[in-house]
Amino acid sequence: MEHRREFDAGLQWRGRLLCAVILAGMIFFPAGCKKEQKASALPLPEVSVVEVAPKDVPVVLERIAQTQSSHLVNIQARVSAFLDKRVYTEGEVVKEGQVLFLMDAKPFQAQLDQAEAALAQQEAALETARLNLARIKPLTEQNALSQKDLDDATGQYQSTAAAVEQAKAEVETAKLNLSYTTISSPVSGVSSSARQTDGTYINSNSQSSLLTTVAVLSPMWVNFSLSENEMQRYRDEIAKGKLRPPKGENYDVEIVLVDGSIFPHRGRITFAEPSYNAQTGTFLIRATVENPKGVLRPMQYVRARLKGAIRPKAILVPQRAVQQGSKGHFVWVVGKDGKVEQRPVEVGDWNGDDWFISEGLKAGERVVVDGGLTLGSGMIVTTKPYVAGSGAAPADNRPKANGSKESQ
Repeated sequence: MEHRREFDAGLQWRGRLLCAVILAGMIFFPAGCKKEQKASALPLPEVSVVEVAPKDVPVVLERIAQTQSSHLVNIQARVSAFLDKRVYTEGEVVKEGQVLFLMDAKPFQAQLDQAEAALAQQEAALETARLNLARIKPLTEQNALSQKDLDDATGQYQSTAAAVEQAKAEVETAKLNLSYTTISSPVSGVSSSARQTDGTYINSNSQSSLLTTVAVLSPMWVNFSLSENEMQRYRDEIAKGKLRPPKGENYDVEIVLVDGSIFPHRGRITFAEPSYNAQTGTFLIRATVENPKGVLRPMQYVRARLKGAIRPKAILVPQRAVQQGSKGHFVWVVGKDGKVEQRPVEVGDWNGDDWFISEGLKAGERVVVDGGLTLGSGMIVTTKPYVAGSGAAPADNRPKANGSKESQ
């Protein structure tokens, strides 16, 4: 009997435990279903997309450049003398023919006076020889004088005439040297500082003969350089049809000043160095631009933008759309079913806030611009059109012409 009671008690305990487990399952199982239903009801990620549309895009090549006067004149003393006075204001714009320096003219005035006196003396001798010849000639014809007398008179006249011409040349030389004591500017331009002070003896055959310089301001040269790699890439892209230069390669050169403002006058490329610089490995390009108001000054740093080239059927995507992984650059592409796919791409140069895509995309595909950082392959997303200028400012991953990146 005692064993019977223990057995019945065990059955009752097990029955109660089973009921408790069943009751707990009934309580918690519906809650788990609700959680799964809530999870499945979460909204799909929303991304902004841009549709790939190839088009002809004007491209701009920008380079750091330096201005140079198209005509830099060294103002030098042409005679040796003491420098009397500087008569111009250093650093100001001077006009053509404006007097810059005055040298001691007294020695040269004396030389001119001496030359003129020698000329007068020779002219008097010439007149005497002419009269003498005029008298001897008819007497010789009458046989009153010998032929030798006539020959001597003729030779004397010709010799004196030659001496007169020599004296005239010496007068002109003296006048020229006297004129050199007044030093004027041969061109209009901006003057530099005076290299010599008043009262200094200037030797025309030494380095002290340089007095100042005058730089013509209009037109102005703008010099910049292209590397050998850039020139080769430029030729390759033209050969492959990826770049179409302007007709006759007449690029329009826009000048950007240090404050970011645009210089009002455009320039043209007028010179290309025929050989590379052995020290820098670059190729010098020169543009000429009008500078009527003298805004540009020599040796000033500016930026030169070459406009006129076209990239035919180019593909552009916003820079924010391009990401970089261990295998290179890639973008997220949204398929027709809403699933995203990671697509490797080959990037080119920057164009404003966009990036040229050389390989990897085709017309009509939708590229994710914003919202791509949390995506994974195969995820389903909802899309909205990308609006330029919205969202955070992109990081500057701008590539240089050789494919590397530069910071602004």
